Amino acid sequence: MNDIARLANVSKKTVSRVINDSPFVKEETRLKVNAIIREVGFEPDPQARGLAFRRSFLIGMIYDNPTPQYVVSMQQGLLDGMRGTSYGLLVHPCERGSQTYLSDLRSFIERQKLFGVILTPSVSEDERLVKMLREFDCPYVRVASVVLDKPGTMVVTHDANGAAEAAHHLAGLGHTRIAHISGPPSFRSAHERRRGFREALAERGLKVDPAMDREGNYTFEGGIAIARELLALNPRPTAVFCGNDEMAAGVYKVAHELSISIPKDLSVIGFDDSTTAIQLWPPLTSVRLPVRDMGRLAIDKLFGKQEKKRPGAGDVAEIFPKLIPRESTAAPDPRA
Repeated sequence: MNDIARLANVSKKTVSRVINDSPFVKEETRLKVNAIIREVGFEPDPQARGLAFRRSFLIGMIYDNPTPQYVVSMQQGLLDGMRGTSYGLLVHPCERGSQTYLSDLRSFIERQKLFGVILTPSVSEDERLVKMLREFDCPYVRVASVVLDKPGTMVVTHDANGAAEAAHHLAGLGHTRIAHISGPPSFRSAHERRRGFREALAERGLKVDPAMDREGNYTFEGGIAIARELLALNPRPTAVFCGNDEMAAGVYKVAHELSISIPKDLSVIGFDDSTTAIQLWPPLTSVRLPVRDMGRLAIDKLFGKQEKKRPGAGDVAEIFPKLIPRESTAAPDPRA
């Protein structure tokens, strides 16, 4: 670093700032120092840097989401936001219902000396974990369906709004026997999606029959199990709103087994608009939740907490879901 500072005719502190992506460096200086770094082939020692800063250059993503596509898309978004920086991503799955859940996370955070943490649903809703991070003075950003914390720590997804769009879509097509498969109660998103769906139906003078209102677990297998029950009802629903695309795919499987045509006999809507939505046939109408964008926003928030001059550090980052109509929804058969 001394050699680079001498060659660039700047201070060693300026070189350090360039290496650590500090915003307090003129762009002209940053380009000059980076050019010399590339020329001499200098690579900072991550262990030495960690010792100097008493914190590693690792960002942790902690999750307990059972939907693989959500986890992958979130990782991609985080990496998008980290591109061009010196930070690495450490992904840590956990089981919120485990007896050792908090102690395992405490060991993980202590051992890694993380620069910061991204919390995804439903661990983002756990106040015990947030309290622990504050005790460690570990910066964090929470991704959640509603505001749970200070604006600078939040990416809010407004899931209720997306579910309301799904309800208005089905009601507008003329459906009245509408089933709902929600996510697990440990997820705030499941409650918000249920609330938004019910309130929008009520605006149309409709409600979900309790016999058609079922609790799922955000998995393909859970969707299959509940679809078997719903499609055995007499009369059965003419439409189903699923809390995510994985469960909607389970409904597709059972409908196919029973020779129930989608959308002629049954309209289906999912949530997330994951790659699953366009891989199904017919393509699934789904509420788009741009998970990859959410990950990028979360990283922007995390860096904003550290570098106060970055714009928007104190504001809530907001995502608004949007219904994407496809071929899985249609008006109900008048004979049904």
